[in-house]
Amino acid sequence: MPFRMPPAATFPTRALALWTAAWLACATAAGAQAPDLTPRPGAATAPSSATSSEGFTAAPPLADPAPPPTRTTGILPAFIYGDGVFDAERPDFVATVRGGVRFGPAYFGSTKVKAGPDAAIRLDRVRLPGGLTFGSNEAVGFLRGFNPRLSGRIVPRRESNDYKEIAGLDNIPFSIELGFGVGYEKRHYRAFADMRYGVIGHNSWVGEFGADGMAYPYEGLTLMLGPRLSWGTAHFMDTYFGVSASESEASGLSVYNPDGGFYGAGVEFGARYLFNERWGIEGAARWTRLMGQAADSPIVENGTDDQYLVRFDLSRRISLEF
Repeated sequence: MPFRMPPAATFPTRALALWTAAWLACATAAGAQAPDLTPRPGAATAPSSATSSEGFTAAPPLADPAPPPTRTTGILPAFIYGDGVFDAERPDFVATVRGGVRFGPAYFGSTKVKAGPDAAIRLDRVRLPGGLTFGSNEAVGFLRGFNPRLSGRIVPRRESNDYKEIAGLDNIPFSIELGFGVGYEKRHYRAFADMRYGVIGHNSWVGEFGADGMAYPYEGLTLMLGPRLSWGTAHFMDTYFGVSASESEASGLSVYNPDGGFYGAGVEFGARYLFNERWGIEGAARWTRLMGQAADSPIVENGTDDQYLVRFDLSRRISLEF
């Protein structure tokens, strides 16, 4: 039979079939196995969607956004560390509270020095309903123009029998005075007038008037120097400078009934340093000369009319939103 060439369309197919059969026979004889294309655990595999049909690489998935910063919780941690209830972002009320220790006369007219607590609150800024704003939000204690003030003072207890020069006088409990005032302040000077009432203790009205020149040697430090004038009602004067008939008999001091009026004038030097926008330290030294009917009191005549006071305080600015 004459040899005939297979049709061109069937020749490649038959050749591929013969090659596959030969490869399988050889693989079986050698004990080989077909390659396992199943991905193994831990093996790196390319994601099926890494490359699109157009040849562009897909972007990796976006990371979750960072959570918003949390504010300090708890009254004491918020007061110490900040960023909590005492540090509102849009405050309606900003004030500076201070607390520390004072060294001053054991009583009005005393030559003895006694240590005691010192505390005060200073109004820095207030925003009233309707948007009316007083004060400044710039730094601790820096107001501009006419502004309201908060005022307070602690008057120490008088233990008369602890001092022989006034032994026999009535003891006087400690007093806490709270009140308001008005001040006018610019960068390099200020003036103020305060009225306070003894809500605990002497239950009478007192006033304090003063002015200061201010200097800023370097950032954070403020120096203040200026005069002070003190006033008290008749009840206040009688409480601390008066001598009743029974007290006169027990102490040997003359009976004395002073009227109200100005009882002291002097000068105060103060310094304030701010560590940051919240915390600072303060100190002041004051000399007061008792005057008028206070200086004429037998209590002062047995002591001195020169009064010295030094205080050291830690201050904290608080910002509240209502």
